[in-house]
Order: sequence, then C-alpha cells, then structure tokens
Amino acid sequence: MAVRGEGNYIYTADGRKILDTTGGAAVVSCGHAVPEIVDAVTEQLKTLPYVSSFLFGTEPAEELASMLCEESGMSRVVLFNGGSEAVESAIKLARQYHVENGQPQRTKFISRRVSFHGNTITDLALGRHDRRRAMYLPLMPDNVFHAVSPCNAYRGKLEGETDAQYVERLADELDKKFVELGASTVAAFFMEPVVGATSGCVPFVPGYITAMKRVCEKYGALFVLDEIMCGFGRTGKLHAWSWEGDAARPDIQTLGKGLCGGYAPLSAVLANDKVVNVLSKGTGAFMNGYTFQSSGIGAAAGLAVYKYYKKHDLVAKCAERGKQMEAALRKQLENHPHVGNIRGMGLFYGIELVADKKTKQPFPSSKGVSQKITDAAYERGIALYPGVGCADGWEGDHVMIFPPFTITADEVQFSVDALQGAIEDVLGK
Repeated sequence: MAVRGEGNYIYTADGRKILDTTGGAAVVSCGHAVPEIVDAVTEQLKTLPYVSSFLFGTEPAEELASMLCEESGMSRVVLFNGGSEAVESAIKLARQYHVENGQPQRTKFISRRVSFHGNTITDLALGRHDRRRAMYLPLMPDNVFHAVSPCNAYRGKLEGETDAQYVERLADELDKKFVELGASTVAAFFMEPVVGATSGCVPFVPGYITAMKRVCEKYGALFVLDEIMCGFGRTGKLHAWSWEGDAARPDIQTLGKGLCGGYAPLSAVLANDKVVNVLSKGTGAFMNGYTFQSSGIGAAAGLAVYKYYKKHDLVAKCAERGKQMEAALRKQLENHPHVGNIRGMGLFYGIELVADKKTKQPFPSSKGVSQKITDAAYERGIALYPGVGCADGWEGDHVMIFPPFTITADEVQFSVDALQGAIEDVLGK
C-alpha cells in the first residue's frame, strides 16, 4: 500500500522506500509531490476547478495549448482526460476530416500488430494486442480496423537485412495493404513511434516513421502518431517523431501520461493545418466532446509540468540519463542467457526475456516470468512494469523501466543493479 510519494520515491504503509523506476506507466516525469506543481494545481482548485469548455475557455488551457502548438508545429490542440479518450477522439477526428473533405467512403483504419491504443472498444479494435482484446472481439466492428507488421528489429528483421531494406519491406507491406483494402477507403494509419507496454519499448529503426508517412500521403490517408506513452520527452526529445525531423511530423498526434506528470488526468490531441483547415471551411467544429475535456485542474497540471520541464531542462536530462541507463543495462544484462533483447530510447527501456536466446523462444506465459522478476525487484527496492505478449500478442515476457526524468546518476545505477539482481533471483546467472 503506497501512502506517500516524494521526489523519485514511493513510501509504503509497511515502511518501505521504493525507487519509482516506472513512474506508474511512464506517467511520473517530474517526480512526486513537486511543490511548485502541487501549488499550481491547488491554486486552480481554489479559483476555478471546473467550467464547461463548451461555454468558456480557461487561461491554463489556452496557455498550454499555445505552448504545445508552438513547439510541435501543429495548429490546434484539444485537451482530454486520458489516453483512451484521446485516441478515440483522434479516430473520430480522422473520420470527420474525410467526410468534410468530400470522401465519406474512407471508413477503414490501419494499425500494427502487437500494438495498443487504449481501452475503449474502438481503441481495442484499432490496436492489435490479442491478449488484451480477445474477450471483446464479438463487440468489434467488421472490416473497419486492419493491421500490418510492426517495426520490431529484434523479431522482424531478417538475417543480413539492413535497416534501410527492413524499412523498405515494411513500407511495401503497408502500401500493399492500402491497395488490398481499396486505397480510397482508408482513413488513417495509426502507430506508436516507440511501442509501449504491450511490446516493451520497441523503437523504430531509422527512416521508418517518414517512410510510413510517405505511403499515407501517396494514398491521401492521414498519418496519426500515438505518443501517449512514449511522448512528451520520454525518448529524450519532446516528441518521439522529431528524431526524424520535421518530415516525420504527423497529421494528428496524441499525448498523455507524462504530459500531466501524474498530478491530474490529462491527455491531448494535436492536429496540423491540413486537418484544421478542412474543418474550418466545413462545419467549423470538431464533433466530439467530453464533460471534463479542457479541465481547469488538468490543464493547470499540464502547464505547470511543461514549465517545470523548461525550467530544469528535463528533456535534455532525460536524454543524458537515458544514455547512462542504456550503457549500464547492456553492460550488466546483455550476456545473461535469458535476456533476449534490450531496447528503447531516452528513459524508456524494455528487456525481453526468452527461454532460448538463440531461437528467441519465449517462456510460456503460464510461468509468469515477468511478474516474478517484478516481485523480486520490489524486494530489492525498485518498481518495475511487467508485460506479456511481446513476441506475438500472446506469449513473450518483458519488464520495463521508465523512471522520472529527475532520476540521478546514482539512482540509475541502483535501479540497474536491482534489476540485474531480480533477473538472477528468478532465472539464475
């Protein structure tokens, strides 16, 4: 039972002090209970905790939206409460764009296998993590949501294949999927630049994001990036797509988790000029809304977190600490017989555990390997995030580490030592 958080630590009812090396689910970016962020949220709670965004704007929401647009190069922002709301809204925005652009036949969406885009029925239908969606398949619409292969160099890249050849093969697969479905019927392609909890921090290979965008542009579909988990500084840049420059900027983008730092529920959908201009010339409004969208408290939290980032140069610190973490993980874990792959970017890393390193054969999920390692890590003083299904949507164990950007060099080393010890506790040396 957690009773208090302070800085990078969580304190429990039984007197333990746990280094929060997951930040929840990559949510806590600035640390726990930072006084100036708490003060900003408290002040908003005192002055205007809630007002309907259909009737009024608020200063925190307007200022936050302006900052997000300025640094992303996007045109408009809508604020929501969580990642699932944001992705559902992005799907609706893509649909409305095509209807108002005179192409109502565009009703199909493409994502990638072993992906996750949220917990609503529509979001689960879009995503392709079989373990999470199997129970709800009878509720999902037919012939709307489709998928192509993920960009997973560890499991998908052929022997002897270069990064450029791998990207070309994946782009060709997406191109063929457009043709198969009828290119004029596809509304959008959705992807996480760095796949989060479902696959264990699987990054893109160089050139992949822009290659996927080019296929979308070829066929008039929207290019949508889900950065709920991997965005807002987590990879060592404010936006994960920006590692490939302005050419990778999406038509629609979602943000969440680290955007609020855990201080109040908040997510966002960003849209570029192309999307906004079509709606402006048509109905003039996005036909979507939630009771608590653009919440004063959520916006105040997001604004305070963003300002804290800038004041303390946290994105650069994330990149710096990420390099240290990667080096330590590779030095201490890469040669372990059951560590199949270490991957990630910034302070967003996953370790895939395998039964056979040569064949990449995963452990049976019934063994509960990732949960056992997480439990062992807790006994050693750190919080890990376990996952199952990274190999094929059903099997494949991984554990993830994504601490606050405020983590110190000593804490990075402590966390890697504890992780190494936990793996050895469960799987031996």
